[in-house]
Amino acid sequence: MKLVRYTANGITRLGKVVGTNVVDLSAIAPHGSMRQLLNDLPEIRGSIEAADEPALPLESVILEAPITDPQKFLAIGMNYQAHAQEAIAAGIPVPTSQLWFNKQVSCITGPASPIVYPAVSNALDYEAELAVVIGKRCRNVLPEDARSVIAGYTVANDVSARDWQHRTPTFTLGKSFDTHGPIGPWIITDDEILDPHALTLRLTVNGEERQSTLTGDMIYNIYDQIAYLSQVMTLEPGDILSTGTPSGVGAATNGLLKVGDVVRVEVSDVGVIENTIVSDG
Repeated sequence: MKLVRYTANGITRLGKVVGTNVVDLSAIAPHGSMRQLLNDLPEIRGSIEAADEPALPLESVILEAPITDPQKFLAIGMNYQAHAQEAIAAGIPVPTSQLWFNKQVSCITGPASPIVYPAVSNALDYEAELAVVIGKRCRNVLPEDARSVIAGYTVANDVSARDWQHRTPTFTLGKSFDTHGPIGPWIITDDEILDPHALTLRLTVNGEERQSTLTGDMIYNIYDQIAYLSQVMTLEPGDILSTGTPSGVGAATNGLLKVGDVVRVEVSDVGVIENTIVSDG
């Protein structure tokens, strides 16, 4: 299933995408919270799968960020080998363990919403990523059990203000400007993805390919990521784990973003987001 938040006639609701239509799920999930829906999914899945009306043409609605209120939005750094080599060339040491940082949830924005170029930055960059959405409250998950706690997947762009990123060792400030967490266009449930490590991840800027890889090239795979994090903290339904970006970031290729650029991120079998860089204010 493709679970969405969508706006029609000024009202935002939960829905599922079926072909070229979006089916309203308000009768099943009247609370309007994707986080709550994911928490309840084992009990209400049958009702969601059976729902077929009311429906609207997908082209007539605005797709919003599929979840706006996760308890956690975490991202892993330098998790593709070629990207790690880029970091070395830039004088950044490669970590010897998983390197996690926060993206504050206030950075989340929609799959077609503008990305604001902050007035206080001069080094805006892109990072195409596959994001995992947790579906079950869990702690101390074994790698072999990790897939059972995944609700689904979404496309993410870990937009980064590089100058702010390196002001603090945690990266958080440079990763958390408002609008710097576009995700979407939906959460595709785990059962729809045969192997999350066999997907193509691709990013273009104004139609020019900047990043392209297979998710199987991760240094730490998704299941190892969940196992590692869940040793430290309880993961909750709706939590977003952004699983790393490949080589080709702007900072390494003299290709930093500018106002007017259109950034498109595509993950095969998952979806596409496309955002335009706009000036601050």
